[in-house]
Amino acid sequence: MIDFVKSGHGEWVDDANTRCRILWRKPEQLASDIYEWAEKNGYINSVCTVFELHSGEDVNGMSFEGADEELLRRALSILEKG
Repeated sequence: MIDFVKSGHGEWVDDANTRCRILWRKPEQLASDIYEWAEKNGYINSVCTVFELHSGEDVNGMSFEGADEELLRRALSILEKG
């Protein structure tokens, strides 16, 4: 688990480091994927819900389809700052 955390593909869920969330893709990677998808599909400066990004018809096969909601929100937060 320590290697996952060191590489950025894992994060401790508790202070005692007994539970670890494994990240298939880092929030920064998902943010980039979401932006590329939005640009390609004309969604820049449009409103999409987290549900649409998670389960919408337009996201079939995308890396963020079905992603953990918290992870999606973190990726969106990165995009808001950018």
